[in-house]
Amino acid sequence: MTVTEERVRRPQAPGAAGPRPDDDRRGALRRAVGRNLTAYGFLCGALICFALFSWYPMVREVFLSFQENNFVDPPRWVGFDNFRTVIEDPAFRSAWVNTAAFSGLALVIGYAVPFVLAVVLNELRHAKAYLRFVVYLPVMLPPAVAVLLFKWFYDPGAGLFNQVLDGFGIPPLSWLDSTSTALVSLVLVSTWMNLGTGTLIYLAALQSVPGDLYESAELDGAGLFRRVWHVTIPQTKLILLVMLLLQVVATMQVFIEPYLLTGGGPENATVTVAYLMYQYAFNFGDFGGGGALGLMLMVVLLVLSAIYLRVSRKAER
Repeated sequence: MTVTEERVRRPQAPGAAGPRPDDDRRGALRRAVGRNLTAYGFLCGALICFALFSWYPMVREVFLSFQENNFVDPPRWVGFDNFRTVIEDPAFRSAWVNTAAFSGLALVIGYAVPFVLAVVLNELRHAKAYLRFVVYLPVMLPPAVAVLLFKWFYDPGAGLFNQVLDGFGIPPLSWLDSTSTALVSLVLVSTWMNLGTGTLIYLAALQSVPGDLYESAELDGAGLFRRVWHVTIPQTKLILLVMLLLQVVATMQVFIEPYLLTGGGPENATVTVAYLMYQYAFNFGDFGGGGALGLMLMVVLLVLSAIYLRVSRKAER
């Protein structure tokens, strides 16, 4: 037996120091407390950000909608007078109708096009990365830059769209100056700006669909349309429902497109609730009226979200 083995096998003296179970427990407890404190620290930071930039403005808006407040004179409680004022405004009905029409058109165009594009990109075998970059490129542009770019496209004289129409012998259109085309023009801008985000989300969802299902469908003789209808849509139903809610919430708050492109015209054809809210607060100096409009919009979005949750729970059963 070597000296080393003898030392290893030699019994420890009764009074010699060694690791104690209590020390191990204390060390594990300290590590656990340290991990929890770190996690709660990050959580508190997120909660503080939400409280300052999301929850406080919502609560402040509720109080503001019942006040006469221009942030110069002391606020005065007026009850429901702000709601009566905005409801009696001739632009109030137009704003809600335009907002609903914009959301409906955005669902038809902006909700369907990214999904179709994602399915096409998922079927391609070559240049996938390049095409994904091209699709996502508009998202990298600042929204104001993208909107002003389309303002040049829509120019009735030297605009790109009218130049293309002229090449096909079609008379030029007054894209932003006609009540029949102004709102559709805004929807096209919004769809182009947000196309990349929706497409990449759908692509990520398509990657999670088991390939065996597609192989089985192909063996049964299913074409692309039938594979999408019977395999892709059922397997990505949850993502489709989530994107539907996000689409409705985003389009109901549309502001930057009418603000930069049309200014609510022509003839209030593109006035939205968010744009009218901005007018009350910053053009008319009536922050109470703007708060009342914001509260109405928030209630509508809460109702739509509740309906979505009810429908999605039924769909999961």
